[in-house]
Amino acid sequence: MELRLDLHIHSQASPDGRMPLEEIVQTALDRGLDGAAVCDHDRVLSKADAAAVRLAYPDFLLIPGVEVSTDQGHLLGLFVTEPVQSREFAAASRAIRAQGGLAVLAHPYEHSRDPGRPEPLAPFLDGVEVWNSRAERKNRQANAMAEDFARVHGLRRFGGSDAHVPREIGNGVTAVRARERTLDAVREALFSGETAVSGRRSLAVDTAASQFTRRRKTHAGGLSYCKWALFGIKCQIEDWIHRVAGE
Repeated sequence: MELRLDLHIHSQASPDGRMPLEEIVQTALDRGLDGAAVCDHDRVLSKADAAAVRLAYPDFLLIPGVEVSTDQGHLLGLFVTEPVQSREFAAASRAIRAQGGLAVLAHPYEHSRDPGRPEPLAPFLDGVEVWNSRAERKNRQANAMAEDFARVHGLRRFGGSDAHVPREIGNGVTAVRARERTLDAVREALFSGETAVSGRRSLAVDTAASQFTRRRKTHAGGLSYCKWALFGIKCQIEDWIHRVAGE
C-alpha cells in the first residue's frame, strides 16, 4: 500500500512550536496524510504522549523523531525514542542508528550555497531531506542542491514540511509503498530508499509566526519584539512578491 507521510513537524514541545500533538494529527488527517514524524528540537517524543495519540488515532502513523542541533547543523533522527545527548555530528548519528533510527540531514542548504559544505557528513547519513518547505526562503535553490547531494552520494531521499504552525502541515510529503500500515513496515520501506517526494513552499509569514512563538516562550524583551516586527514586515513583503510573480 502507498502511504503519504510528512517527515518533519514540530509540536509545542519545540521552543518555536505551538501545536499540540492532537492538532498535528487531526490536521494531517484532514490533508490526506497517513502519518507524520514529530521532530522537536533536541527533544524526543514522550512515550506517554505517543501512546495517548495512538490510542485516540489508531490508524495514524505517528513516527517518533528528533531534530538534533549538532556542530554541523540540524540532523533528523527518525524512529528515535531515547534522547540524543551528543551535539557532535558523527556521535549524534551513531546514537540515532544505535536505536534503529535513520539519520537524515535536514535542510542542508537553507543557509549555505556552498555545494561542498556537507560533503564530510555523507558517511554518517542514511538520507537527506531533499524537500523542506521552509528551506528556500533565503536560498531558492536549497532543495535542488539537496537533491543533487543525495543523488551524488546515493543517499535516501526524504521530504517534510518543517511545520511549526498548522497551515504548513503537508507542505512536504514523502510517499512510500509499505507492506502494511505499521511503524515497522514504514521504517522498512523508508530504509529501502524507494520514496517519492513532493511539496510546496511555506509562506514566509509562517516562519515569522514561529519566531514570535519563540520570543513569547522565552519571555523576550521589547527590543527583540521590535526586531521581530521588522522581520514580520519583511516576510509579508516576500510573500507578496512571490505571489505577484506567480511562484
